[in-house]
Amino acid sequence: MASTMSISRLSAQLVSRAAVRPAACPSIASFGSRHRITAFTALSRYYASKSFPSHQVINMPALSPTMTSGNIGAWDKKPGDTLAPGDVLVSIETDKAQMDFEFQDDGVLAKILKEEGSKDVPVGAPIAVLIEEGGDVSAFESFTLDDAGGEAPKKEAPKKESSSEESGSSKDETAESSESAGSGITAQESTSTGARLETSLDRAPKISPAAKRLALEKGVPIGSLKGSGKGGQITTEDIEKFKGGDTQGSAPAGAAVASYEDTPATSMRKTIASRLTESTQKNPHYFVQSTVSVSKLLKLRAALNASAAGAYKLSVNDFLVKALALAALKVPAANSSWMEKGGEVIIRKHNTVDVSVAVSTPIGLMTPIVKGAHAAGLEAISAKVKDLGKRARDGKLKPEEYQGGTITISNMGMNDAIDRFTAVINPPQAAIVAVGTVKKVAVPDTSLDGEAGVKWDEQIVLSGSFDHKVVDGAVGGDFMRELKKIVEDPLKMLL
Repeated sequence: MASTMSISRLSAQLVSRAAVRPAACPSIASFGSRHRITAFTALSRYYASKSFPSHQVINMPALSPTMTSGNIGAWDKKPGDTLAPGDVLVSIETDKAQMDFEFQDDGVLAKILKEEGSKDVPVGAPIAVLIEEGGDVSAFESFTLDDAGGEAPKKEAPKKESSSEESGSSKDETAESSESAGSGITAQESTSTGARLETSLDRAPKISPAAKRLALEKGVPIGSLKGSGKGGQITTEDIEKFKGGDTQGSAPAGAAVASYEDTPATSMRKTIASRLTESTQKNPHYFVQSTVSVSKLLKLRAALNASAAGAYKLSVNDFLVKALALAALKVPAANSSWMEKGGEVIIRKHNTVDVSVAVSTPIGLMTPIVKGAHAAGLEAISAKVKDLGKRARDGKLKPEEYQGGTITISNMGMNDAIDRFTAVINPPQAAIVAVGTVKKVAVPDTSLDGEAGVKWDEQIVLSGSFDHKVVDGAVGGDFMRELKKIVEDPLKMLL
């Protein structure tokens, strides 16, 4: 009897292993490894418990080192569409930005497991199914998350083997006796829907990332809209059609109107809040301000732009990025980082200057990087800043284009109401320079022979924020002095 049971168990194990054995597929390793976006994607070969043809399950990729989950944006492909190398499969909102998930292999999208608008999908969770070209897409209409392994590994209940048929029959008798004993109790049907309890984020209106950005730009209250998209999702068309006061379903007469609107924080907004809170709590900030003349810089800018014949158009910020990089070379402490490596705290002085440029986007502040700004010309810096800024606002930046940097500049000079402001350091960097607007100021005119007079000078206020762990007060002052010299004598930037 024991030998018969051992043989049956062994055969069951062999069948189970054969059911999940991966088929040879050299191309699986190439999925994600050659992505334009660095992603730790997992493509798994599955033979589900049901009889589905050969397929691959596409899992949620990790599009940044800190990403643990993401929100599904717009799917660029639908079931039945062919995928070719370089095609964008879906846009994903990470803790950093809205990013495109590209494929670098061939196949056909057979099933979407996570619809547009799905929130907080864990890294590694199944999101879609891929089959080879010529495969039967219709065979996967009934494919579900459970067939792909589910959201997370299921915990199997401990199994107990019955020692004899008598023990099994005694359990049946016990169950029957308990049923007869409780027959006098009236059964009440549960009113529960059986659905999973929802958080406030789950109950938030479904809206596509593009529509959310448009709503923020136009100031449209998302909570007052009723989506016309799939599953009631709010689309860009709904935002465009919205008119002030034209809400879906007017409130009854006399009903109180809410005096506020709650909007769920995006993953990016949570990350911004976490990093800036950490910076203010862990980095002892101190601030140094300097009034700087930009009259010569503005004249040089006008002359260069006039001679460019439309080939480029330099901004004041382009000059300031270059000046910041040159000043950082002269005072390396400002171009340093406070870091932990191997359990040891170190201060890393960078040999190159990669300037992070603060850019306001519809979904939050981003800091794309002008790498090697100290060695780049003004025209190259200008082109790079324009390109990075546009792609930051469109949510098209790659992780390596906004992660890192050695020093930051934040310019609010385009707002003529801002004379000066101080900025929060972007860790692990040790310095950030804030730029106010240009103001005309009357100053003594020393060019007149023996006569006192005044002239108009165009000035800005530069405010440096420094991490006292890395940059001592006197060193911060030295950096601001070097920066002032370069800005006031802009021809040095051309050398």
